[in-house]
Order: sequence, then structure tokens, then C-alpha cells
Amino acid sequence: MFRAARFVRGLRGITIMATAQDAAVAATAATTTPSPSPPPPPPPATSAPTILTTTTTTALPSSSHNDPSNVPRVPIPPRGVDYRGKVVLAPMVRSGELPSRLLALNYGADLVWGPETVDHSLIGATRRVNPRTGMIEYTRQPSHAHSPTNSLAAGDEGGPRESVIYRLDPVREKGRLVFQLGTSDPARAVAAARLVAPDVAGIDVNAGCPKPFSISGGMGAALLRDPDRLVSILEALVRDIPPSAGIGISVKIRLLETAQETEALVRRLVATGITGLTIHCRTTPMRPREPAIRGQLRMIANVCREAGVACLMNGDVVSRDHAGQLVPEFGVDGAMIATAAEKNPSCFRAAADGGMDPWQEVVKRYLRYAMEVENKMSNTKYLLTQMIPGRAPEYKEVHKSRSYSDIVRALGHGGDEELVQAARQADRAIGMGEFEPAREPRGKKKQKGQQQQQQQQQQQQQKQKQQQESKKRKREGEEAEEKEGAPEKRVEVVVDTTAPAPAAASAAV
Repeated sequence: MFRAARFVRGLRGITIMATAQDAAVAATAATTTPSPSPPPPPPPATSAPTILTTTTTTALPSSSHNDPSNVPRVPIPPRGVDYRGKVVLAPMVRSGELPSRLLALNYGADLVWGPETVDHSLIGATRRVNPRTGMIEYTRQPSHAHSPTNSLAAGDEGGPRESVIYRLDPVREKGRLVFQLGTSDPARAVAAARLVAPDVAGIDVNAGCPKPFSISGGMGAALLRDPDRLVSILEALVRDIPPSAGIGISVKIRLLETAQETEALVRRLVATGITGLTIHCRTTPMRPREPAIRGQLRMIANVCREAGVACLMNGDVVSRDHAGQLVPEFGVDGAMIATAAEKNPSCFRAAADGGMDPWQEVVKRYLRYAMEVENKMSNTKYLLTQMIPGRAPEYKEVHKSRSYSDIVRALGHGGDEELVQAARQADRAIGMGEFEPAREPRGKKKQKGQQQQQQQQQQQQQKQKQQQESKKRKREGEEAEEKEGAPEKRVEVVVDTTAPAPAAASAAV
């Protein structure tokens, strides 16, 4: 009981200190002319009802090493965010889309990272405001944009649907969204960051993803084996983005094989001018099921602190309360939650503020957000099957669903008229369920496939025939050239006049 009371008093002190720090940052920002931010989007014409209730977060405890009076700090740009004292949502490829981020913020996450977005995909994308939802979307035309199955556009706009590369909420994520960039080239990194910087609160470089698609392109964890390239990327971003957009640059890495190698790398990275560094406490070959390694964590935190860079820890952090224990234990500045947030985002709510919700409530909230922002159906189903226990009857029903209306019924909310109408609106927008474009009957489709196959065979045969005729003409031409170029042979006939003529010849004469 004594420990708990002392912990609560510490939290109150930290909250007051944090308020003072925010006031100081605001005063600094007032004397600095920030880069102009894009105008707010027009209010959506129609959208699903917004969840207004937001969890009040309990501040993290701070270690004595984090006393701002004796620690140097890299200045935070006027529109940037300080990672210190924060519990944040980790960048996850499928679990970091907009509905997941909004739900994490709703349950008390201080900041949210979006999924890694590769510079190539962002460069050339079009920024637009969705007129129905008010969300900002970065889109581009897919290669199959004009196929019959993709001809139904969202709403009544007509034309082929565009692929959404990145989607964000300019109101609820304002000042709390960090964009994670996948890159292997300084120039491309800057070009991509310039596009999205006005809409986010920070740019984070992914230097820790171990997946083949990232490593094969020289990105993610591949940068750990090429520190010169990683440093050049961070330096290029620091030179360009904070002055022009007013936000900071950070990096997320993994442990190297030895503490000496990790320390050498971290010292180089914190000298580039970044404002934050996240360390995933696993090496590149390690999988998520293997326990995190925290033996190097305090060393990394000390190196970051010496340079004035905020240090976040990642790896097996399961809740806000758990982060509150780990932060002072290892001297880091904050914590990042990944897998636990994928299973139940209410892990961001401290026990003192109500603790974790049952999965049924979490799933219902998530579904509302997914329908409201017109999230891709496949992504919604994936997240729901992560949150719903595998043995629950709803799991199989959701897995079989092909539309938002199906999901509402699968979860037993068919009597909730508000949810039913929201599902129909979402289905209409993305062309699912009763609004899905008509498909050809299976028999007709099979017949059409056979006809196409026959045409391809005929074309192949015609092509082979043409090749054979071409070879024949070429061969005949070569033979004609050989005949024309060959010298004439003379045949001399020698007649012996002294010999007697043959009897047959004499008779003929």
C-alpha cells in the first residue's frame, strides 16, 4: 500500500512537471514562425457516428536520470513532439492502419505510429480529402484500375477506384501521429517526407524491420549493416524537414550482435540531430515469440541521454502499467507497445483509469472506427480476428463475412439500427455486399476462360508458323547467295582424233 501511494504521488508530480514543460514548449513555439500547415478539411457530408469518449491517461513515472534540470536536450521543432513520458503505439504493417490508431488514442495512447510506408509508393501519390469522411488520403491509380471489377468508384463520383497508400485523421490525430518511412536513399527519403510532413507530427525512419520485402530493398534492418547509409539518410532528413516543416526526425533500430556494436551505432545515430530513438530489444534474426533482451537497454538510454535524444523501448511491453514499471527500471524515456495493442488496444488504459475492456467492447469500438473511415475490408477482418478469441463462435462468423453488414450480423449487432446503417454506408462506399459489382456467372466465366485459352493457343501456333516461314525464307536466301557467289567450273573435253570411231557412230553416219 505504501508503494502504491508513493507511486500515485509521483505520478501527480510528473503530471505537474509535464504541464510546465508543455507551457515552455508552447512559449518557444510562439516566438518561432512555424511552417504553414494545410487547411483543415471540410466537414464530411455523412459519416458514421464518432466515439467521443476518450480515456484520461495516467502519466508515466520518471527516473532520476530524466530530470530536465540536468539533462541536455535536442530542441523539439515547433510542430514536433517530445517522446519523453509517452506510451505509444508501435508501427505495424497491418495493425497500424487508421482504425487501429484511432482506437489506441481513444484508449489513452499518447502517440501513434503509422505502418511503414515505402518512399517509392508515396512519391507520385495524390493527396486528397475524402468528401464523405473528411479523412486525408494519399492515393494512386493501381495497374488494374480500369478492369471491370474495379470500375465501381466510391460514392457517386464514377471512374475507377484508386488505391489508398496512406490515410490519416487531420483532427483526432493532429499532433499525435508519427509517419514511419521505409527508405534506402537520402534523396528519396527527403522527397517522400516533404509530401507528408505537413500532415504529421514526426518522421521516423525504419531501420529495424527484418521482413524480406524490406531487407531486399536495402531498407529496414538492412540499414543496420550499412550504418554510413543510415547516417546519411538521417542527416539529409534533419537538414531539410525540421526547418521546412517544423517537425522532428527519429529512428527505430534493433540490437546488434554485441553491446559494443550497438553502442557504436547508437552514438553515430544520436549525433545526426534526431530528436528520438526507439530500440527494439531483439536482434534482427529474432522472432516476436522470443523474449526481449533488455541487457543493453540502460546503456542505450545513457548514450541517448548524453546526446539529448529521447529514448523509447520496444519489445514485450504489455500495458501502460507495465511501461510504468519498466521506464524507471531501465532509465528510458518512454515505451512502445506492439503485439499487446494488436490483441487488445485497451492496454493503453491504466488500471487506475479503468483498466482493460473485454474483447466484445473493444471489437465494437474498432468496428465503428473502421466503418467510419471506410477501412479496407480485408484489413478490418484481419484485426477483428486478432482481437476475437479463436474459440469464440464470432470468430468463424467474422472470418466468413464478405461485407461490413455481414460483420455486424456476425457479432450479434443486427438489432442495432445505428450500426446496421453505418455498415450499409461503408459497404456502399467501398463496393461490398449488396453494393458489390455484379460478377459473371461461374459457367460463363469458365467458358470465357476457355475461349481466351483457345485464342492464346491459336496465336501461339500462328506465331510458330510465322517463325518457321521466316527461317525457311532466310535459309533459301542464304542458299541463293551461295550459288551466285560460287565460281563457274569449266569442263574440258579432249578428243583423240587418231583413234578409230566407234561402230555405232560410223553406222549412224
